[in-house]
Amino acid sequence: LGRIGTKTFLYYLTTSLFAIIIGLTLTNMIQPGAGVNLGMQESFDHSKLQTPGSPADILIRMIPLNPFNAAASGDMLGIIFFAIFLGIGITRIDSKHSEVLRNFFNSAFEVMMNITQIVIKLAPLGVLGLITKAVATSGFGLFAAVGKYMLTIAGGLSIHFFIVLPLLFYFFTGKNPRKHYSAMASALATAFSTSSSNATLPVTMRCVEKNAGVSNKVSSFVLPMGATINMDGTALYECAGVLFISQVLGFDLTFSNQLTIVITALLASIGAAGIPSAGLVMIFIVTQAVGFQDADVAIIVGTMLAVDRPLDMMRTMVNIFSDSIGASIIAHSEGESLYEN
Repeated sequence: LGRIGTKTFLYYLTTSLFAIIIGLTLTNMIQPGAGVNLGMQESFDHSKLQTPGSPADILIRMIPLNPFNAAASGDMLGIIFFAIFLGIGITRIDSKHSEVLRNFFNSAFEVMMNITQIVIKLAPLGVLGLITKAVATSGFGLFAAVGKYMLTIAGGLSIHFFIVLPLLFYFFTGKNPRKHYSAMASALATAFSTSSSNATLPVTMRCVEKNAGVSNKVSSFVLPMGATINMDGTALYECAGVLFISQVLGFDLTFSNQLTIVITALLASIGAAGIPSAGLVMIFIVTQAVGFQDADVAIIVGTMLAVDRPLDMMRTMVNIFSDSIGASIIAHSEGESLYEN
């Protein structure tokens, strides 16, 4: 499991980075948020944005001097870094003590997810108010920008789904990617309809084991981990969404700002829950890491939420397809034969 775990982590890290780069490239090229006038550009205070400095400065800033101060000040990179190392530390202590901590954090996580679900259910009322204000301020020009934003996200997800992942599959297994699309058909349909990686997990495991020929040893380790931390579609969406927000606000993010987005989107996607619209909730982590205040982006994110459902369905398909590709590649590297029947 140590060898398989290392391969799994490297695969998930690589594909998420590919997805983020695709999202950044397309959003910088298409500029879906450029030219929108919400009346906020003049009032937006650019001095509030973080000045990350060099890539080395960003990595150093990830390590908090005081994790409690990082939590109080909203230092998202520091919070995520501390959370990762806290998790590593919990796995290394005696099971009697680690079980108590795991139960505590799992319970806290479930409580927060329930609160998040309640907020998401009430969100349409808030979205109605935000969109009404946006239309009153800028007319219907914002909807044209949101349409371009949707096409940008859909285009990036399609590139990752139809080009990047199949090429990885063919390069590492030598098998025809069409076979894998056919094998995963029912899992993809479930992902599209539920928008939940966790709800799709049993179907994904069945498709990978019965249709692709991956052993239960590999699938039972790789796929549950993937449903938790491998969110290629979510990572692409978060970085592209933050760039869209900055364009609507009329602010050009520097290379260092965009590098901060890459790192934070990668870490935030790892922590995103496999539930509907979790990616949109996590986008606030990325905006805060760059320096945008929640009040500055509320109207824009509210408009994004209005069109999030179809994008969420596409993101989930990309997420679980990437998981299945990873399971197949790792199984092949372990000497297993794929698609023999």
